[in-house]
Parts: sequence; structure tokens; C-alpha cells
Amino acid sequence: MSKYTMAQIVTLTGINAHTLRKWETRYNIIEPERTDTNIRYYSDAQLKKLLNISLLTKNGFRISKIDKMSESEIHEAVSNQVSDGHHEAEINALIAAMLDMDERAFDQIFKEQIIKRGLLATTVQIIYPFLNQVGVLWGIDKVMPAQEHFISSLIKKRFYSSIDQLPYSKNESPSIVMFLTEYEHHELGLLLAYYIARKMGWKVYYLGQNVPIVNLKQVLQDVKPDVMFTMFVTPIHKTIIPKVDDLFAHAGNTPLWVSGNPDNIDELKNDKRVFYLPTPEDFIDKLKEKD
Repeated sequence: MSKYTMAQIVTLTGINAHTLRKWETRYNIIEPERTDTNIRYYSDAQLKKLLNISLLTKNGFRISKIDKMSESEIHEAVSNQVSDGHHEAEINALIAAMLDMDERAFDQIFKEQIIKRGLLATTVQIIYPFLNQVGVLWGIDKVMPAQEHFISSLIKKRFYSSIDQLPYSKNESPSIVMFLTEYEHHELGLLLAYYIARKMGWKVYYLGQNVPIVNLKQVLQDVKPDVMFTMFVTPIHKTIIPKVDDLFAHAGNTPLWVSGNPDNIDELKNDKRVFYLPTPEDFIDKLKEKD
């Protein structure tokens, strides 16, 4: 069983500490455990319950009413909120499914939202905020690596399924090589870019994560793409910049589009062939320019 401090609960649920303490003294909703030194901590089950309570209070439920509801009634009320399409409801439900490693629940929510909104909107409005929450959990060591890999695999599976349903590009279509450099393993954003480019008719050479620069040089020579695209989510390893410079020496005038954390790419921005695209919408606009 994981243990969460009050500060972590506040970050994950959006319930401020003052409100949480007031609920604990006035109602029977939640009763935290205590360490030997009398410091509050909360369990996985309490985190999930507080996620649900937070959602209901933000959607008009009075805490005095929730206090009188059974667990099943709270669950039903939250399910209704998910059905109504509230982003926070879906994100909280995804977090609960992740903590339980419940593939069926996670996949059902994800598929329903893709049908309702499309893959791009679902990813930007729901999956990205969800992953930010997962990042908080990962940072405090409350999501096991197995849980993180489990969820990432489910998301990747849904991306690949959506990509497989797209038609192949025409021979004369503009082409783009997509890759993550060595030491970069956060592939979900790159997969979304893969889907977007394919949907817009581009020919995509998708190389995936942790690609050695020497291999990229060979690919550029063989396919001569119109554009290269990569992402830097984690800080760039000190050995990568010289290798990227070497790649440019073989790339001619081929531009490199870059997304990810802007703090990670300061050393690349001075090259006129590098274009920083902070959002999926910026990426889409750049694709349209090249069509």
C-alpha cells in the first residue's frame, strides 16, 4: 500500500489543505492514518475516494450530501460525471484505473473519448493532463514503474490502432523522418505527431525512440526527407549536441522541427534550420505550410 502526504494529496486532488482538514473534523468522509510522530498520511483507497469527492464538489455536490452517500452512490455519481464528458472526471477515472492496473476500465474511457472527440482532442485535452498527473505521482515514487509502463503501453496500443486505420500516403506526398535521439525514451508525443502527419497525407518514416545519430545519417541519405522531426522531453544528454551538429553536416538544408520542453533545446535554437513547435497545433500549422 502506498502512503501519500497531505501535500501530495493536495497536488493530486486539487483539494486545499485547509478544506481537507475541515472535512476530516466535521465529516466522516475520510480519516487519515498517522505515523508514530503523528503526521497524516493517506492510502491508495483514500486517494481514489478524494479524487471522486473533489470531482463531485467541483460539479455542484455539497460535501454534507456526499458525507451521507454510500461508496456505491459516490461511484455512480462519478460515473455519471464521466458520461457527461467532464475532463476532470475522465482524468480522475484514468488515474483510478492506473492505480488498480485495470486495463478494461482504462481502455473503455480512452476509446469512448476517441469516438467522441477524435484522437488529437482526446490526447491534448485528457491524456496530456492525465500524464502530467502521472508525472506528479512518478516524482513522488507513488506509481510503480510497472504501473507507468502498463499505462504507456495501453496508450501506445491505442495510438498504433488509430494510425493503422489511416490510408497510406501518395508517392508524391511530402515526407518527414520522425525520431527520438539517444537517451530519449518518451515516445507518446512522437506517436501523436506520427498520427497527425499521416492523417494529413504526409509520408512518415517513423524510427521511434533512442535512435543513434549514425543511423539517422544513413536514413537521410536513403530517403531524402523534406523535414526531420524530434522531441526532447528530458534534458538533452551532453553527448547529443555534437552528434546533432554532425547530423546537420549531412542533412544539407533539411529543416529540423523540434518539440518538447523549451529549456532542453536552448543550444539548438541558434541554428536557422531548427524550428521549435511547442504545441500540436503549431505542428499542424507547419505541416500545412509544406503541403
